[in-house]
Amino acid sequence: MYVVYFFVGLISTALGAAAGLGGGVIIKPTLDLLGDFNLKSIGALSAITVFTMAAVSLFGSRKLDVQLQKKQSFTFAIGSIIGGGIGKSLFNSSLKYGPINHMIGLVQSALLIGILIIILLLMKYRYLYRTYHLKSAGIILIIGLILGGVSAFLGIGGGPLNIAVLSLLFSMDTKQARLNSIFIIFFSQLAAIILIFTEGSLVEYDLSMLPVMVIGGVAGGFIGNYLSLDWDSRRVELIFNATIILIIAINIYNVVQAI
Repeated sequence: MYVVYFFVGLISTALGAAAGLGGGVIIKPTLDLLGDFNLKSIGALSAITVFTMAAVSLFGSRKLDVQLQKKQSFTFAIGSIIGGGIGKSLFNSSLKYGPINHMIGLVQSALLIGILIIILLLMKYRYLYRTYHLKSAGIILIIGLILGGVSAFLGIGGGPLNIAVLSLLFSMDTKQARLNSIFIIFFSQLAAIILIFTEGSLVEYDLSMLPVMVIGGVAGGFIGNYLSLDWDSRRVELIFNATIILIIAINIYNVVQAI
């Protein structure tokens, strides 16, 4: 099983780093599919693995000829951190209600399917819409808060949501949105990890596969950065769309299995 989880971490973060998805949106449904861990453990494994990838990817991004919009992205990240704390608290509170506990994973998968389909359509037809260059710190903070809360409740890093918002509301091309998305994910996952280690007992988490997934995350970060050096925005967008379709398929399977 160690080999399986290594490749889960590796493939998820390599695709996540290359396309700006982060990896959590891939890891979460994949671990649901494997069925070896409870929801809290899956959230912890995903957050730590994706944080590792984001750190490696940002370190290597210095070689990329892509501008990081630090002011807007950092404001967005602050909102994501606050919203993430709220979303994670709501998620943990919902797990305390025994009668609906078994339904949480099903609800997460169903919501994620709907959100990803909307994102896929928005990105595919975004040239039909007017894009914006948001600069208001207050509005950016609120958007980050909302998306951070949704992402944390769903147990994902928020990469697809970040990409869509950065493209439509900040007029970034796919490669620029990718880098800024990873920047945001770095801070949001850092906050999630701090929350994991300060809220409740670590006994509630099964982190037995964490070492191999983190190693996979480090390797995935390097691979994703290497790929992004050669890929143009069109290819990054192609990988983004293909990965989203794969994630939707996995989540549909998980929902069907749970019903």
